Amino acid sequence: MTATFFHRLAAVIILAWLGVGLAACSNFVKGGDNRHNIPLAPAMVKALHDIGSSPGEGMVVRIFKKEAVLEVWKHTNSGQFKLFKTYNICAFSGDLGPKFREGDYQSPEGFYTITPGLMNPKSAYFLAFNTGFPNKFDRANGRSGSNLMVHGDCKSVGCYAMTDGGMAEIYALARESFKGGNPSFQVQIYPFRMTSANLAQFASNQHLAFWRNIKEGYDLFDLNKTPPAWDVCENRYIFNPVAAGPLDAAALCPPTVPDAQVAARKAADDKALADAGNAITRQAATEAAIKDRGAAVSGFFSGIGSVFTGGQQAPAPIVAATPAQ
Repeated sequence: MTATFFHRLAAVIILAWLGVGLAACSNFVKGGDNRHNIPLAPAMVKALHDIGSSPGEGMVVRIFKKEAVLEVWKHTNSGQFKLFKTYNICAFSGDLGPKFREGDYQSPEGFYTITPGLMNPKSAYFLAFNTGFPNKFDRANGRSGSNLMVHGDCKSVGCYAMTDGGMAEIYALARESFKGGNPSFQVQIYPFRMTSANLAQFASNQHLAFWRNIKEGYDLFDLNKTPPAWDVCENRYIFNPVAAGPLDAAALCPPTVPDAQVAARKAADDKALADAGNAITRQAATEAAIKDRGAAVSGFFSGIGSVFTGGQQAPAPIVAATPAQ
């Protein structure tokens, strides 16, 4: 009796130990229940310290479609944000340009505010956060869609897909930023790096007006290294408005805080786009002239042919018929 009791007790202890061990392992495999709590690696914490930041400081995410990269910027003790790390995007859906409607397989573009409620620790795509599409701008312009995420698993249908390893770091950086007392972080999504030269390449694109609008926010952050406050009026984005409280999305826009450097960039954009437009006009005129010359040459040789035929159409050749039997 005593030996049997101790044998059974030993078996129960062994099974319990195995269960604890397996449960611990599940925390570190894809889909494990604790994947959203994996701590930042010591090397990441040190890298943050090296730029004058820490895990609890604020963050900004910038996404560039054409270049297929996601940047994480962190607030530093200088008062500005510094680029912390760049991640390659595995996949995004659609072409350059914003999302318009549910089911168009487009990944969104614009400015989005991520709060803790938009974090998804139990995502079927490893880990994720919702971009918050449609935001105030999207709704004001009648755009629709849902569940537009930045997630892992390296595959996308309207979302921005990262590797699981990259998404684990991005998620942990966001989690620690929230723990540091930051109520949200900003996500800025662009079709490409918003330089004057890149913009001029798309001078005739249907989305040019929208891209010029969000470029104002790009320039403000790029120059000042501080995320601009954004709102919506006249159905467009406005950055750093001189107004208290939320704006009416359809109402007239209030003044904005002037920035000489941003104004200089806008003037450079205007010139680059004007030059691109002139180049397009010259190219169209050249092509039209070539076409006209081709038509004139064809008409000249047709006229020479008429001289030799007396203006008459040349008779068709006579084919001798085979006599009937």
